[in-house]
Amino acid sequence: MFKPAFDAGVIFNLINQAMRVFLAFFLVLNLSAQAQYFPPAAAIWQNKDPNSLGLSAPRLNDALAFAGQHEYSGSRDLRMAILEGFKNEPYHEILGPTKKRGGPTGLILKSGYIVAQWGDIDRVDMTFSVTKSFLSTIYGLAEDRDMISDIDDFVANYVWDGTFEGAHNGQVTWRHLLTQSSDWSGAFFGVQDWADRPPKTGSLDDWKNRDFKTPGTFFEYNDVRVNVLAYSLLQVWRRSLPEVLKTELMDPIGATSTWRWYGYDRAWTDLDGYKVQTVSGGGHSGGGLFISARDQARFGLLFSRNGSWEGKQLLSGNWIDQVRTSSQANESYGYMWWLNKGDRKWAGVSDESIYYASGFGGNFIVIDNKNDLVIVTRWLEPSQIGTMVELVQKAVK
Repeated sequence: MFKPAFDAGVIFNLINQAMRVFLAFFLVLNLSAQAQYFPPAAAIWQNKDPNSLGLSAPRLNDALAFAGQHEYSGSRDLRMAILEGFKNEPYHEILGPTKKRGGPTGLILKSGYIVAQWGDIDRVDMTFSVTKSFLSTIYGLAEDRDMISDIDDFVANYVWDGTFEGAHNGQVTWRHLLTQSSDWSGAFFGVQDWADRPPKTGSLDDWKNRDFKTPGTFFEYNDVRVNVLAYSLLQVWRRSLPEVLKTELMDPIGATSTWRWYGYDRAWTDLDGYKVQTVSGGGHSGGGLFISARDQARFGLLFSRNGSWEGKQLLSGNWIDQVRTSSQANESYGYMWWLNKGDRKWAGVSDESIYYASGFGGNFIVIDNKNDLVIVTRWLEPSQIGTMVELVQKAVK
């Protein structure tokens, strides 16, 4: 008598088990999809009770109280704060727009939902060097679109108007500009690179006639060179960078139309028959990004979601991996994002995967992927950011 190779009952049980595994997997995917909350456009954003998302509301309130008690000590008249903050720089002056600021402000996101907020999160304020993280994103978008072949390409191959002329400047690559390790030398719309944050010792002649560092080997925070990066990206995109940011990112993530990105009053250039302003990478001499805390939180959420927004990949995950990787010249610095590593590591925060945008006056966008948190805090005394993040993390149950 013929006997089947497999018992029907065994086959049925295997199929049943497979169906259960499939249903469990589908349920996990469904729950995961539900957890990926994205706020709709404009000012609509769902708030949730912190306790419902695994946070202690009392401990979160401790963090909010701390932010309110540690306001940045500089003047609320940011023109005065800038002039005071950079008074040791030779020839420093205000070259672009400024704006009086508000008080301590911010919001905390958990799983995309607002779980805490303080101050006026819709007020548009200067954000200073947080702008640099937006600027590096413009580069990331260009790389994603194959407008730039390789980050280690010489910038002179793309910008051939003399900006990268000479034996030294000709060695500068996109990576060097993005990691602030280029030691590019020259003047940008009349502002000399050596006059930006000069050493505390030496004379003007010493600074002017310094020995050049090999690009990529020496980190130096320098707004002139950051602004040269903005100019170089303008040459690649052939569109104003605020327009690129608006159409490629800010509109798709539902940001408001209240933000502005300015350059210096004299930083205009000819571009294909039109006068276009080269924006600045910060408010060191005025200008930079003027934006609300709410819109900054959307930008931070995009990064915490690995560049994806409602199923659309606006920015490649590969680029986001790059920005949070230590650069050769500074373990604490990626591509215009700071890292919780090296000399800048926060004493009470052990997680070295945290990365953040940082600006003068205590402006921060902090990405904590392990806890699915985004923290935007503004006008916090800069030295207190580590404690602030530590207090927020203590709220995680």
